[in-house]
Amino acid sequence: MKLYLSIALALFSLAWATPTQGETRLADTGDRLTASPSAIPTTPADPVAPAAPVVQLQTTQACAACDLAGADLRGAHLIGADLRYADLRGANLADANLEGADLSYANLEGAILDRALLSNAIFQSATLDDASLVGASMYHADVTGASLNNLDLRHAQVYGTGLAIGGN
Repeated sequence: MKLYLSIALALFSLAWATPTQGETRLADTGDRLTASPSAIPTTPADPVAPAAPVVQLQTTQACAACDLAGADLRGAHLIGADLRYADLRGANLADANLEGADLSYANLEGAILDRALLSNAIFQSATLDDASLVGASMYHADVTGASLNNLDLRHAQVYGTGLAIGGN
């Protein structure tokens, strides 16, 4: 009798509990339990970046015109990577190695490149507005035609790069 009572109590709890995402909501319809239409499991939208482009970049070092907006690429080894025309808005590339990477025409608006290694990287006509390069190493990078508004270069090491630090 105790076993039946425990099972009934467990089913009652399931029938009235508010499900979390992906769980099934059960309703008591007399002698059986049924799943409600809202119980269909759904996959939440990835708020960061699609997994496929990140995997592609990490395995092939090439992701031209990829959507990597908001991607978490902290500490990634992207030496010589092809990121031309990539959307990297708000991406986190802190501590990443982008030496020799081609980021021509890429959108890095609001991206975090703190402590990144950017030697010989190509940023031709890229957008780096509001990007953070705090403590980054940028030797001989090509920034020809790049948009560099409100760029944070505190403690950055910038040599042989066409950047004028300071203002009128």
